[in-house]
Amino acid sequence: MIELDQYNITDSKIHYNTDPKDLYKITISQGLGSLTTDGILSVNTGKFTGRSPKDRYIVKDEKTKNKVWWGDINRPFDEILFSKIEDKLSKYLSGKNLFVRDCSTCASINSQIKIRTICELPWNDLFVHNMFLRDSLEGKQVDWTIICAPNFLGDPVELGTDNDNFSIINFSKKRILIGGTAYTGEIKKGIFSVLNFSLPVNENILPMHCSANTSDKGETSIFFGLSGTGKTTLSTDEKRKLIGDDEHGWNGDNTIFNFEGGCYAKVLNLSKEKEPDIFNAIRPCALLENVVLDKDAVVDYNDPSISQNSRVSYPIHHIENSVKPSLGSNPKNIFFLTADAFGVLPPISKLSPSQAAYHFISGYTSKLAGTEVGINDPIPNFSACFGAPFMPLHPGVYAKMLIDKINNCDVKVWLVNTGWIGGPFGVGKRIALKYTRSIINAVNTGELHKINHGKYREHSIFKFKIPIVCPEVPSNILSQKEMWGDDKKLYSSLVVLANHFNKNFEKYNNDVSDDTLSGGPRF
Repeated sequence: MIELDQYNITDSKIHYNTDPKDLYKITISQGLGSLTTDGILSVNTGKFTGRSPKDRYIVKDEKTKNKVWWGDINRPFDEILFSKIEDKLSKYLSGKNLFVRDCSTCASINSQIKIRTICELPWNDLFVHNMFLRDSLEGKQVDWTIICAPNFLGDPVELGTDNDNFSIINFSKKRILIGGTAYTGEIKKGIFSVLNFSLPVNENILPMHCSANTSDKGETSIFFGLSGTGKTTLSTDEKRKLIGDDEHGWNGDNTIFNFEGGCYAKVLNLSKEKEPDIFNAIRPCALLENVVLDKDAVVDYNDPSISQNSRVSYPIHHIENSVKPSLGSNPKNIFFLTADAFGVLPPISKLSPSQAAYHFISGYTSKLAGTEVGINDPIPNFSACFGAPFMPLHPGVYAKMLIDKINNCDVKVWLVNTGWIGGPFGVGKRIALKYTRSIINAVNTGELHKINHGKYREHSIFKFKIPIVCPEVPSNILSQKEMWGDDKKLYSSLVVLANHFNKNFEKYNNDVSDDTLSGGPRF
């Protein structure tokens, strides 16, 4: 029998480790979701269809005050106000139907932490079932607790938050409080933030915002990248076995391990032809978020009218070609993915260790901003370690750990542009997925190095090495110079992007080595 007295939550009806089929039924009976024609639960997350990073806080106390890299991303929160919010949440949840789940995170047994989630909504609980490691902790010690109450709206004046929604991490109490938002990504990224603090500090393990897969020979590749760059798509490959699609650790035993037990994939423009493994993983037990259904309950994956960030969560075993357990050896290749909307970075470049450190700390991709007259311009988006919103420590801590491992394990690092070629967004075109897959496959098999005889040309500004040919990819695709057809415009755009890199890196100049600084663009 599960009791919540230790959280001061009383008189509640507790649904404990509820089966997904029952969560489907409860969600539908409460009018919180509907079934697609294929029998998949579809829900709308409401006001928030993505994370709210400006409303994420970390309690500043003796444990965190000298370790967390405080600023706009890691915003400090008062201990007393945390207790006040926790007390109000407990009173709010008392007497309600609650969905409690005991689970864990980290496929590496030595790093596993036991998690209890207390959810107000049944489909939030389904997300937890899909995304974490599914094992009951009944009778075991709980390490961390997440309390998620989307319908609880906090009073900013009274509680010290900026808005009525919040996500607050308390490392001393080992609790995460989420209120005012039903977006499920807050749950998974809350625990990811916990691991990004505890694993480096306590276990000297590198946490990574990356996907990972492995060959039949056990050769692992990992893919770093921000949202929309292709982490999930490119790591889910019928030729290789999936380890995980978003969060991993790299320990001292030369093991890559998945933090999660599921996948959380974007589904906008999803098709069976382009992404068959993900498409086929959407079967009963999965949870669709913010997709559009037609009158016959058929999903229109091409309709972004609810959100550009429509998603699906499913247990990792829905991917038939996945590793069990979710472990891999030291990576042979590391890919940094960037969707460059300036359209100037090559589709594939080989990085030196100093360049790898520089680009890892930079974490570059780009996003598009629509104007009132429909003109779109690329905006550079830098997110340290390809995951700044989830990294409590200084980026240099993670970068040093990564470069040490790269040097010690003889790993090759590549920068892959999954964005535009032949011109910026609106002029050029996005590189075809089939070409990016062919490039990555050629790297993984060693064919790229072999066919280029180990010889690459040096980029004029970024100084990384660019292969000249690649199997199954037209040679002009590899050359932005050929694709643009206008050297002056290309060079001018390269200088603009390089200046963005340099300006972004100014805040790190005094905290990183000269070797890392040498990995940036020079002109």
